[in-house]
Amino acid sequence: MKNLQIKLTGTLSEDIETRMEQGFIEYEKEHGIEINYKRFYFLLLDEQEIAFGVLNAFTVYEEIYVDDLWIDKSIRGQGYGRLLLTALEDHFTGKGYNNINLVTNAFQAPAFYKKCGYEVEFVRENKTNPKLTKTFFIKYF
Repeated sequence: MKNLQIKLTGTLSEDIETRMEQGFIEYEKEHGIEINYKRFYFLLLDEQEIAFGVLNAFTVYEEIYVDDLWIDKSIRGQGYGRLLLTALEDHFTGKGYNNINLVTNAFQAPAFYKKCGYEVEFVRENKTNPKLTKTFFIKYF
């Protein structure tokens, strides 16, 4: 066996990232699964193409994961977050996906996601800082 070492890094070289991705793809194929990883963004733009909202997400397997939903503070509470989520749901409905997953902290927007029809899958309590208690949500198609 080679003399291997562990190294912490903030970025991956293109070669390492490609090797890792190919390893995942090969493993998935061996098990009859398609990884289907694609990152995408829904943008809320004004007439000058200035962003006032972003939904950052990705597909993997038969699921969609929302990483971030940001609305500029000047327009929060006016339904734009719901519009971005609806755009996501409408875009992927009927395309073979099983569900949408997302996670939010207690200080963020758990009540908002419940109002948008997302179900609490589980809660991970943060015992040192309750504001960072995470709620894991799911919405099935």
